[in-house]
Amino acid sequence: MHRSTDEPTGGTVPAGSRAHPYAEEAGGGPFPDPARVDPAVLAALLRRHGWHRRGGAHGRYGRWVPPGSATGGTSLLVPDSTAFPDSEDLLAEALTALARSAAPSARDILVALTVPSDEIRWWREVPEETAGAADWTGSDQLRAAARQILLAGALAVRGRAGYHGARHLRKARRALDGTLVGPAGGGGGLTAFVPVAEGREVAVQLYSALHATREAVDYQRATGGMEAFDAAVAAGVSRELTEAVVALVRGAEGARITLAWAPAAGPPDGCPVSPEPVEFSPGDLPALRLAGVRYLQDEPAVPVRITGAVVRLRRSGPRGPGVVRLRVLAGAEVAHVRIELDEEAYRIAGHAHLVGLPLRVEGRLENRGGFRRLTGASQVAPVQVDEAERDRLMKSLQENVDFFEEACTGDEE
Repeated sequence: MHRSTDEPTGGTVPAGSRAHPYAEEAGGGPFPDPARVDPAVLAALLRRHGWHRRGGAHGRYGRWVPPGSATGGTSLLVPDSTAFPDSEDLLAEALTALARSAAPSARDILVALTVPSDEIRWWREVPEETAGAADWTGSDQLRAAARQILLAGALAVRGRAGYHGARHLRKARRALDGTLVGPAGGGGGLTAFVPVAEGREVAVQLYSALHATREAVDYQRATGGMEAFDAAVAAGVSRELTEAVVALVRGAEGARITLAWAPAAGPPDGCPVSPEPVEFSPGDLPALRLAGVRYLQDEPAVPVRITGAVVRLRRSGPRGPGVVRLRVLAGAEVAHVRIELDEEAYRIAGHAHLVGLPLRVEGRLENRGGFRRLTGASQVAPVQVDEAERDRLMKSLQENVDFFEEACTGDEE
């Protein structure tokens, strides 16, 4: 996970995403190559962001003006196609004018042209007494909730579950590496640009899951039943998503999420050209919280056979059972697990750690603690590896020798 070096320092950016490249000033960030810009795509983006076509030679070019009047009179001359000799020159001039424009939407249009991306936008309606500069906490809350919603979508792409916990977390975060995040044009919101090439699955999944969440909430509020939330798991709804929506709405008068497909790629199969916004209100919070509790309680333990490197051993004395922490190499989509072992199994784990060998163990991955705990451990045995892997593990041991020195002291974290 990384952030752009030009990330603004005055706020947090969702982890698993990069800062908006035009966040500091309208002229910052990468600049689209005019030779690669499709005039039809540029026109579609201008229209999406409220620009209006005002005149121009029909079939050759159009003059576009931004919404509102406080934009310094900026207008763009955009060719209708690339069929004319001066089309590329006109595009270059239009993009330069766009980069210099004071219109809040200009930077979003430039980002969408640079990397074809699906756009996800969040808005929170806050009480008037907290609006403006006093809503610093609300801005942070919006960013944190947006991050959670994106991550919930990426987790659902990896697999359907009512509660994911730590499962698939690393891969889900990596799936968001290319996502750009910045304030929505006009302020008061947030926009995420999800690249079509790497992240369209996430955008499609969020479209499905958010609408399924809205329908399940409506059903629960009308009937009192939770069955719709059970069925919504197949659409990607999870505890992670319901908690994210709760975080988005909490303290606000309402919240809205919209999704717009990249014009260069068009809508995905089975999705509408212009998806309807999804809105939530404080009245939805009880249903969402009940769903989160239900998902946590209903997600079953998972039988697994894990291979992992021992990175921590801990017990209260020189003999008896103890606790082992494994860095998972295979067998489960989590980074680490904690296992309680009897005296003999603990001795085996200690020897494996000393000689730099991974450990193989069978058990049940419990949802307590986010699927980071293995219970009912059995078949504990070291695993033979080739010399290269053994050297790598031994190097890791030397770099983390303090874990082993703490084997009989302190408390397990």
